[in-house]
Amino acid sequence: MTFRLKRRAAPRAWTIPRKGTKWLKRPSPGPHAQDQSVPLLLVLRDIRRMVRSAREARTLVRSGVLRIDGKVARDLDRGVGLMDTLSFGAPLDAHFRVVKDRRGKLVLVAIPAAESTVKIGRVRYKHAVRGGRVEVTLHDGRNFLAAASTPYRVGDSVKIEVPAQKIVEHLPLAPGALAYVAGGSHVGQLARVDRVEVRNSSQPNLVHFKEGFAAVKEYVFVVGQTAPEVTLAEGIDR
Repeated sequence: MTFRLKRRAAPRAWTIPRKGTKWLKRPSPGPHAQDQSVPLLLVLRDIRRMVRSAREARTLVRSGVLRIDGKVARDLDRGVGLMDTLSFGAPLDAHFRVVKDRRGKLVLVAIPAAESTVKIGRVRYKHAVRGGRVEVTLHDGRNFLAAASTPYRVGDSVKIEVPAQKIVEHLPLAPGALAYVAGGSHVGQLARVDRVEVRNSSQPNLVHFKEGFAAVKEYVFVVGQTAPEVTLAEGIDR
């Protein structure tokens, strides 16, 4: 597999200039799909403009000041995706969360320092394992074991502490829940869940919102009940 990608073939979710160098860094295989993640190099150089070149980016990450989801990041190929947190230590002392804007572009929004240790993960898979337990897989590839009687269902969200991966709160996909739409024509929008439509066909299940629209269930992230549990946009308090 090649480690570079032509600019014109870059995913639409990347917030990069349309014109520039012919080749771009390709994200390495990781927790997020290629079209839903941006290489760390592009985040530092092209999106946040914290460095001017790949050499400066390597110097920055090798200093150990950058953490992704609480863990020190040293790989510029590492893909950064939805709900990931980036924390820069002294002297920068800045913290960001990866979200999508109204155009479906992956962007970084500033968050308080205390919020950099928590993130929201959407339950993507759930299956039984030995010992009467179930293994739950989140949208970012994280796995954790739980008792078979736990209420986690596909489509629900969990608020976790990182990097300890400790579950702080369960956010079920239920009527009245506040959800963040991560895809479709209403990407980047917060809406209140009305009902979930289960289709007995090859078509995806839909989530209907009280605001009068619907979205594919896979795009829906429950982020709270009365207000978002984390910051999702610049200048908006959670």
